[in-house]
Amino acid sequence: MQGKVVIVGGTGGIGSALARKLAPSGRPLHLVARDAGRLSALASELGASFATADVTDPASLRSAIEAGGSSLSGLVYAVGTITLKPVSRVAPADAERDFRVNALGALAAVQAALPALRAQGAGGSIVLFSTVAVQRGFPMHASIAMAKGAVEGLTRALAAELAPEIRVNAIAPSLTRTPLAEGLTKNAAMAEAIARQHPLRRLGEPEDSASLAAFLLSPESGWITGQVIAVDGGRAALEAKG
Repeated sequence: MQGKVVIVGGTGGIGSALARKLAPSGRPLHLVARDAGRLSALASELGASFATADVTDPASLRSAIEAGGSSLSGLVYAVGTITLKPVSRVAPADAERDFRVNALGALAAVQAALPALRAQGAGGSIVLFSTVAVQRGFPMHASIAMAKGAVEGLTRALAAELAPEIRVNAIAPSLTRTPLAEGLTKNAAMAEAIARQHPLRRLGEPEDSASLAAFLLSPESGWITGQVIAVDGGRAALEAKG
């Protein structure tokens, strides 16, 4: 049996989809999230261990990840924010929060998990999350694109530093139907308009990114590291037909 995987953000749309995808394989899971009620319910459903943490509190996050055990084969940091404001209205508190949650939280999670990942020996895998907005560039995305751009830099730096024992990759989704994105997706007309901006003419589903994350955690992706992989319906690379 493969070693335990820690999913930080385990009750979010993508994190919970990934947990449900991995659970039937019998791979041990340790879920970390802030909402104790949802976390307990999902962990009970999947037979996973769990611990609560606020990702902006490094000590809390470290304790929660270390509760996963002394040997890990994978870490997924499936945490994010959506701050959409004109740059003139981005307050320092907005930018600081986005950077803390997305970039500093990812760094703290890796630092906490690293001893247990190294104890596993070769074959460890770390999966982080960026956004299509880093590569493509969208109005009103200054704060979140800045924070996720830091995640992409962190991904490549860690991949270089931790090779060959541990692989590090990131997933860059476009708009995905998760609880975090409900402000954009609950309006059917708005959701349809955004879907038409994608060559594949739909929004993402949590399972789209979860499937790639599961692959990046597996030995089948054993020669892939340092990559930021788009799961975006073609939006970053292609123009949608009119």
